[in-house]
Amino acid sequence: MSLTRRLAAVVVPPPAGDDDGEPLSERGWHATVVGLHVISAALWLLAVVSTVAGEAVGDDRREPVLVVLALLAVAYAVAGAPAIASGARGRAVLYLCVLVVAFGLIGWLGDRLLFLLFLAYPQVWFVVQGTLTGLFWTVALSVASAAGPVATAASGRTDVLLETAVSLTFSLALGLWISRVLHQSAQRASLIAQLEATRSELATAERERGVLAERERLAGEVHDTLAQGYTSIVVMAQTASALLPADPDGARERLAVIEEVARDNLAEARAVVAAFRPVALDGSTLVEALQRLAERFARETGLAVRVDTAALDAAPGLRRDEEVVLLRGAQEALTNVRRHAGATAVVLRLSRVGGQVSVHVEDDGVGFDPAAVAGSGLEGLRGRVAQVGGEVDVASAPGAGTRVTVRVPGS
Repeated sequence: MSLTRRLAAVVVPPPAGDDDGEPLSERGWHATVVGLHVISAALWLLAVVSTVAGEAVGDDRREPVLVVLALLAVAYAVAGAPAIASGARGRAVLYLCVLVVAFGLIGWLGDRLLFLLFLAYPQVWFVVQGTLTGLFWTVALSVASAAGPVATAASGRTDVLLETAVSLTFSLALGLWISRVLHQSAQRASLIAQLEATRSELATAERERGVLAERERLAGEVHDTLAQGYTSIVVMAQTASALLPADPDGARERLAVIEEVARDNLAEARAVVAAFRPVALDGSTLVEALQRLAERFARETGLAVRVDTAALDAAPGLRRDEEVVLLRGAQEALTNVRRHAGATAVVLRLSRVGGQVSVHVEDDGVGFDPAAVAGSGLEGLRGRVAQVGGEVDVASAPGAGTRVTVRVPGS
């Protein structure tokens, strides 16, 4: 067999990866496998035609060679191709055993058909997909295919041994390259799977964080609106009940206020569910909303409430979320006045200092020590204000009243 034919046995188109040695993509791997099947079928048909035509072997060896080729075709269909697709170890070993035996017979019966090594060597590496195992089967295939030509060569000829050595060397180099590409492809597939899993975990974490943030938002809205409104309703209902025997007119006034608060609470509930701006700000400026809030607080509690907005015009230039924070801050402060202050007068002031807009709620009540008191209302307010880059200050002392200040950056 000529050296040219031996070299042809180890030259195979590279797998459909990138030119710079990047790992195969899944699509590239499938294309490479399909190409291998097509080349195998074409060369097998060429070998059959050459054998039948008597070009590869003599008439006396034609039938045995056709039997060997038929055995190769069946083994490839039953074990070789499935092993390439799935990596099944049992089928891979079965096919490689048949491959080595078949090429050993071909080497004895008709060495002109050894051009089929063109596809046999790559098949070894695609079937086993492992470096050490691939080396073993490549050497076994090379030795088996060379045994016949070496044994039948004329005495003193060394070209057959040289051709076999060259063929084996190039085959091993090609196999190691194929093995490296397949290994890199497997690594990349593993990394892609890990990346997809990580992305899925991050997406789940983001959804959970979004749900938690929405729950906190709803909890804050309920506390600042519905809970305060229901507290007012309860207190005024108790007052109306006490006034009913002695002062029916006063009781009716309280009932009218209860109805008004209940209607406002219903509107606020709808706004909270729809994530709209507070009802008090619908069609109104912040100044007007604060004035209405103070008026209703005065009607509910009977306290003297003064609203001071002289230091700020009617259009403070605030974003919607900043207006909401200031209004909720005033509501929270007035609720605390109602519950704890024991005050006789309250001042609600809206002002601008530098680039900040502030709402101040100050009372003349009993006061308290801010460091010794913790409440969910003020903590929730601080969290809400911090979301817009603002801050909350509480100044108070026992017997000295209380001043709550909510500041937002403004525009």
